[in-house]
Amino acid sequence: MSFRGTNASSGMGVAEQSKNTYLELQRKKVHRYVIFKIDEKKKEVVVDKTGAPAESYDDFIESLPENDCRYAVYDFDFVTAENCQKSKIFFVSWSPSVSRIRAKMLYATSKDRFRRELQGIHYEIQATDPTEMDLEIIKERAH
Repeated sequence: MSFRGTNASSGMGVAEQSKNTYLELQRKKVHRYVIFKIDEKKKEVVVDKTGAPAESYDDFIESLPENDCRYAVYDFDFVTAENCQKSKIFFVSWSPSVSRIRAKMLYATSKDRFRRELQGIHYEIQATDPTEMDLEIIKERAH
């Protein structure tokens, strides 16, 4: 299988816009979530979609493609038992079972390098279908 000159073990580069958009989510709370995709022509991870702060977890789930891989970060706000407002950032590696094998391999080999670029991630989830990242799972991990 050819990767058109890309060294699969090294992964893709990360677009500056991707890092900046993540920082906007993390520090300025400009986005509820950011979905990233691999641009094979540019050989880097780029922003695919962002969600406004008012968008829900369901909006986030619906934004993930049914048949293609993506990376995503989701800023989960919640209130603790002590009535304190908290926020945890989740990194999601989305790899639906129906996506192309080549896409799954490309996303799997690029994940660690991309993930290292995003400082301040609290939890990581790998999902092949929406049930593996149900809101109850997110709540359980955050508390």
